Amino acid sequence: MLGRLRPYMAALWQAPARLLLARGIHPNVMTVLGTVGVVLGAVLFYPHGGIWFFWGTLFITFFVVTDMLDGTMARLGGKSSRLGAFLDSTLDRVADAAIFGTLAWVFIDIDRFTALGALLCLAIGSLVPYARAKAEGMGVAANFGLAERSDRLVISLVAVGFYGLGLFPLWVLTAALWILTVLAAITVGQRIWAVVRQARQHPEWNARLDGQPQPYPHE
Repeated sequence: MLGRLRPYMAALWQAPARLLLARGIHPNVMTVLGTVGVVLGAVLFYPHGGIWFFWGTLFITFFVVTDMLDGTMARLGGKSSRLGAFLDSTLDRVADAAIFGTLAWVFIDIDRFTALGALLCLAIGSLVPYARAKAEGMGVAANFGLAERSDRLVISLVAVGFYGLGLFPLWVLTAALWILTVLAAITVGQRIWAVVRQARQHPEWNARLDGQPQPYPHE
């Protein structure tokens, strides 16, 4: 859903991206820096609970935005590379694991239903980019879906931050995590169906398997 805003966000990041490039900063550095910041924000702030959920969310959001700059920097600076794409996709999974894994750990002794929601967000959410990677590695477009990573991050961070401020009761955070789990599952289903439809419509494509390694593109 929020993926439709990417062209506008890319235009917004152009000025800071040009500034960072002028300072000699490589896009891959921003990718790593953004991931490190997200991980530190999750594991250092969230376990304290209460208002620390809010401050942790602000900290994480800053580094999520920082991580978004890497793609714009790569395009503007002509520094797009396979290594950059690999790092971006892989480290996104690390950041997601830090956020939802820490939430599951924090809530396991508070509300296990909330903890399970966070765990499922992590598990099923990781299948979303995997399904796209396998589909596109076989030549099937799968860059669509009801809830991509940006959607899941925004909804979860808003819910966690407002919960930390006391504006949302726990059940709202729990509901948000479970809704995200369902949306992620639907997104995986949509991408699986794209491959199934391709196989049904093109039997010759389905019968061919070249055995080549499949790429793992960024979500």
